[in-house]
Amino acid sequence: MVEDSEIKATISPFAVREGEIKVFDGKDKYVSIGQIIKKIDLGHITELHFKIMELINKFEFLTSRQLYQLLVHNGEDIKSQDKLNTRLEQLLKSKILTRYYFKTGEESGIYRIYCMEKMGKYLLNSRGIECKWQPTDNTKPISMIKKRLAGNQVIIAYLRKVAVTESYKVKPAINAKRAGKVFKPTGGQIKLTKGNKSIDFIFEVIRREEEWEEKLKDRMLLYKDFYENFVQMDSGFSIKPQLIFVCEDERHMAEVFKEIVTKKLEIEDTKLYFSTDLRYNNDSLENSLVEFKIDEKTNKYKIKEVELKLLAKSDS
Repeated sequence: MVEDSEIKATISPFAVREGEIKVFDGKDKYVSIGQIIKKIDLGHITELHFKIMELINKFEFLTSRQLYQLLVHNGEDIKSQDKLNTRLEQLLKSKILTRYYFKTGEESGIYRIYCMEKMGKYLLNSRGIECKWQPTDNTKPISMIKKRLAGNQVIIAYLRKVAVTESYKVKPAINAKRAGKVFKPTGGQIKLTKGNKSIDFIFEVIRREEEWEEKLKDRMLLYKDFYENFVQMDSGFSIKPQLIFVCEDERHMAEVFKEIVTKKLEIEDTKLYFSTDLRYNNDSLENSLVEFKIDEKTNKYKIKEVELKLLAKSDS
């Protein structure tokens, strides 16, 4: 498999493109639960297939590359990306998983997205594994799917590249007390622990979707509510988590920051860090974050890289 650092993309695969559509690429034929049970009995569907199902259930949408990285990180002997793709095809034919891709005009996307199907839910529930999937989950708009894919890639990067990553949550719940709302950061949560000290990062993925500026404002009001009224153990945090915005590209970071400043959405006594999808392709994440600071000479905001030794690359 090509390493992240060898990818030469200049535009994130998870950026929103104008005129993009989602195309079904699964299987339409009817499959009975009896047929699937027979495949399990014959050993055609194995424990590895179930581990693939569990990961897709947890992360909601995954590319085959992301699946491969997660399985390898978890110590599974996958052999190769091609071997994984063969197993995915088996799960598609049994209607356990389904698949989509994105298309713009005549150009099809370079990756496929895997998600749960009805039979997959039945199988996981039969093992006592909670699966809240419902058919409407697969009808989510492209922008929501790409936010999830970008957030998943951030989590995978921390698992693979940061030695002090202790745990993660794909869909952490944050309580905005005054608004009386519980919301979920679109990019998930990472807990980092070194010695006796821990810090949580929560990631908000921003895409250039329709009316993204207004949607950003709505999200910032919820974050302001949470941070400015924070007390110990709010939403399970002993101290305030670090908020990080994951943007489509370098220019988008400036666009997001400008929206926050001009609409007076800054959060009191809270630093805001920014990053981009492609920054997580680097071998090390030590320089993956930036902040905007006032230049004393020009009195204008400038991007400054945040060097965090805490994000040093793991040995594995």
